[in-house]
Amino acid sequence: MSVLPRCPHLPPPRPGLDWRALHAHRGAERGAEFYFDCLEYGHALWQRGLAARAILCLDRALGADLRSEEPALRDWPLPYAAVAWMVAHTPPDVFIGNPRVHFQHYADRMNEPRRDQRCWRAWACWALVRVVRPEFPADPRHQVVEPTTDDIAVALGLHGHAGEAELWRAVLAT
Repeated sequence: MSVLPRCPHLPPPRPGLDWRALHAHRGAERGAEFYFDCLEYGHALWQRGLAARAILCLDRALGADLRSEEPALRDWPLPYAAVAWMVAHTPPDVFIGNPRVHFQHYADRMNEPRRDQRCWRAWACWALVRVVRPEFPADPRHQVVEPTTDDIAVALGLHGHAGEAELWRAVLAT
């Protein structure tokens, strides 16, 4: 198993962190504590060389029920930068799958709660992957209308937190 470097956009994980960090939230409110635990566990998975699973953890963080003023969110902004960084820094011998297809399918098949918010966050990550790793192909069998970056920014402005579209655009620009 690979040991990957620390991601500068995520909190350092506690030693020995495992699946129980998220399992503790089963059936519970998925707010700020869940958000932080997803970030921390995602980072632990990343450092263990489990890039694909780490990205899935960041998906879960993006789905947390946050209002935008939680301290965890101020300390660790929505993980757009972490997604882009992980996709860019995954070594060739570490499995990441095809995150472009993952986010494309995820966005198009989103369910409640907060369907619109979560859907547009998935499209935002899809757009990041397209910029960071343009060699990842789309799924030609999945017929979906792909949004423009302007569509995504407008939708994040409508359905996301205050300043979220600007946060995403800043990551997209780097």
